[in-house]
Amino acid sequence: MEEDELYRKWMRLVENLEREGIIKSEKVKRAFLRVPRYKFVPERYRTYAHVDEPLPIPAGQTISAPHMVAIMLELAELEEGMNVLEVGTGSGWNAALIYELVKRDVYTIERIPELAEFARRNLERAGYKDKVHVIVGDGTKGFPPKAPYDRIIVTAGAPKVPEPLIEQLKVGGKILIPVGSYHLWQELLEVIKISEDNRVKIKNHGGVAFVPLIGEYGWRE
Repeated sequence: MEEDELYRKWMRLVENLEREGIIKSEKVKRAFLRVPRYKFVPERYRTYAHVDEPLPIPAGQTISAPHMVAIMLELAELEEGMNVLEVGTGSGWNAALIYELVKRDVYTIERIPELAEFARRNLERAGYKDKVHVIVGDGTKGFPPKAPYDRIIVTAGAPKVPEPLIEQLKVGGKILIPVGSYHLWQELLEVIKISEDNRVKIKNHGGVAFVPLIGEYGWRE
């Protein structure tokens, strides 16, 4: 399928998400239109990138369904200039969307080297090589060199909110993280840091399904 046709189908999906009230803000809509998902999936899945469901990517992982990404980005309330850490790079798509919303360097951690390299290639082709920085490591430990963060967005399901992520968050900042079962069922939590001693306020945004967050402060392999 040619690029023009892929993009037309992508535009229709974005319009549907807006009509359904999932994409609520003009800035998230604009980011989705600038960063189509088909640029971040394996070649054989490009023709399915406009379908609103997860798709396979290397190392047995998935790229999230567009509606789920939109929900998390709307809840994140990203503004230009915010310092954002993403935990779970995957394909690199979400990190590129985050960049479009904050317009400053984005840091993203991926534990699987093969997947980190896949994301780097995607990001380079899409024009984000020097804008999104992919780190290979244990995302449950965060990334202290660039802390504190205004936002931390976690794209895998954890048994609990990792303490290092709370520590690396600014007071008033928030973490979006799925918390619950290892077996693809969690609840999407919005964790707002309310004091320097790491006290938080938590809002529950309902059931979601993500791959498990593996690491010292997540699930063990």
